[in-house]
Amino acid sequence: MITEKSTRLPRRILAMSAALALVALLALGVGGAAGAESQRPRPTIVLVHGDWADGSSWNAVIGRLQDRGFTVVAPPNTLRGPSQDAPYLASYLQTIPGPIVLVAHSYGGFVITNAATGNPNVKALVYIDAFVPDEGETGLDLVGGTSSCVVADGAFNQVPIAGGVDLYLRWEPDPPYAGFLGCFANGVDEETARLLFATQRPAAAAQFSDLNGPPAWKTIPSWALLGTQDHVIPPTLQESMYERAGAHVTRVKAGHLSLITRPDAVVRVILSAVKETR
Repeated sequence: MITEKSTRLPRRILAMSAALALVALLALGVGGAAGAESQRPRPTIVLVHGDWADGSSWNAVIGRLQDRGFTVVAPPNTLRGPSQDAPYLASYLQTIPGPIVLVAHSYGGFVITNAATGNPNVKALVYIDAFVPDEGETGLDLVGGTSSCVVADGAFNQVPIAGGVDLYLRWEPDPPYAGFLGCFANGVDEETARLLFATQRPAAAAQFSDLNGPPAWKTIPSWALLGTQDHVIPPTLQESMYERAGAHVTRVKAGHLSLITRPDAVVRVILSAVKETR
């Protein structure tokens, strides 16, 4: 005989099973969303150096980003001028699948501002003590009339090349030029500064008159690190360029080479751009 008690037992089991199934479905939905978020591709971080430097200037930053699991590349910048350097970088960027966070130091800001235009994979621009030019501007337009130490008489050793001149920074002070250590590498220990001086790559004089093209910062969000003791790109000039571009600005007590002297600060700004653009 089937009693009332025995008929209720399966109903309870069925009700419990239904509830567990509902919980499982909800958990699957939440877990699936979290899984999708975690599976979004991490951006490749592309670092572009500036004048009188090479990719090794990013070494302290590269190591910290790689320790966090990022793919990082620092392609060479030929320092010939935006009309030559930007197309090369643009071609390089086309070989990178997935999202890109594009970072520049100093003159490299000219290069990324041009190279990223029209590339949908570039999700953020990051300027580290860098130029952020508008269309039609030149390097001379931006630093001319400022207190930049690289426009001082006596700053350069000029080497004739086919079609122009290559510029190397001098080591010795020659007032008003403060010397390599007081101008370009202020805040860097002397031993490191001497290595940077010995291995510097020249800037083509023609780059200072090369016109900037349509700027990528008008369509791509930007971040910036402003060195408050920068003697190459004076802080007031950085401030005005960053404000014009609508960049998220962080300030650090550092000279022009914050990527060497304050790599943790540089990495934090890059990670902010990564977080906000994922």
